[in-house]
Amino acid sequence: MGVKILSVDDETDLELLLTQYFRRKIRKGEYEFFFAHNGLEALQVLLKNPDIAIILSDINMPEMDGLTLLTKINEMRNPSLKCIMVSAYGDMDNIRQAMNNGAFDFATKPIDLDDLQLTIDKAIEQIEYVRNAQKEHSQLIDIQSDLTVAREIQHAILPRSFKLGMDDADMVDIYASMLAAKDVGGDFYDFFPIDDHRIGFTIADVSGKGVPAAIFMAVSRTLIKATGLRDLPSNECIRTVNDMLCGESVDSMFVTVFYGIYDLKTGVIDYTNAGHNPPYILHADGSVEMLQSACNLVLGAIEGLSFQQESLQLNPGDTLIMYTDGVTEAENIDHAQFGESRTEATLAELKGASSKQIVDTLNAKVKEFVDGAPQSDDITQLVIRRK
Repeated sequence: MGVKILSVDDETDLELLLTQYFRRKIRKGEYEFFFAHNGLEALQVLLKNPDIAIILSDINMPEMDGLTLLTKINEMRNPSLKCIMVSAYGDMDNIRQAMNNGAFDFATKPIDLDDLQLTIDKAIEQIEYVRNAQKEHSQLIDIQSDLTVAREIQHAILPRSFKLGMDDADMVDIYASMLAAKDVGGDFYDFFPIDDHRIGFTIADVSGKGVPAAIFMAVSRTLIKATGLRDLPSNECIRTVNDMLCGESVDSMFVTVFYGIYDLKTGVIDYTNAGHNPPYILHADGSVEMLQSACNLVLGAIEGLSFQQESLQLNPGDTLIMYTDGVTEAENIDHAQFGESRTEATLAELKGASSKQIVDTLNAKVKEFVDGAPQSDDITQLVIRRK
């Protein structure tokens, strides 16, 4: 589309001069000229043609002069509208005032049309830059809006009610939280009934950050839950999910997973750790133990792997604390990490605490430690306590 230019001047011969000099560009559709004879007429033309990009305005005009017109144009707050002021060479005070009030450039009478052409070209370059910036800004706003919706969806697919609705639900206390480092994250947790006395549960951390990790997170969570509901042993569930993820993995993404099956009646947990941080057990007597696990590989890396499962007896009053590395690797402004020792020390002070108290306290301790430093990773916890 051609650049629309409004010439505002009470000297009517300027209209003929401009149309004659720029006739080739007008014929090619590169320029389209509009004309007004004072500031009031110019505002009327602008109202009818809001896409005018350049205004060539004389300063000394009847009814509304160029400086007043410039003030009115500034009130429009359109950064892609450029004003080139025109006045006599000896009228430098008014020209200086116009430049101070936001005029893009100026030309002096008699107008050097070759020089005016260069000034218009420079204005067009600036206009294109501003319009591209405005377009990118609009796109960023749209992306941010989409990310906000994605964040809400991601949180919606994670369990937010921690009531199991099972006959033996009063024998277990479950709580979890996920604090994303960006608008959307790659961590997730989940738990679901397998039968009338067993639940499947998982915590996981997808490689990478942002939207790709969030998409891979949603796929991984769905596959683990769907496979877990088939009542497979934990290692068979993980093996099946790994093979499916390897077939769908993009850009070499992978996920660390701790998956377990908890028997509410006996307190026995069948679990498989696929490259995830080893959980802690907070025993009823207040002692803290890191749960040792077999060295299984992460999911989504190599197809056809087998995984070693293990078992754990959770006694009454014992609590299993699972977390992602966003907890232990949280950094303060000096790049020191929260670490395992602070995690263990925090848990050691929580004898008899509920699952929610443990999650909230650990999150608070991490926040206190980082002391305002940017969050570099998702922070996720899943805590299961046998009553």
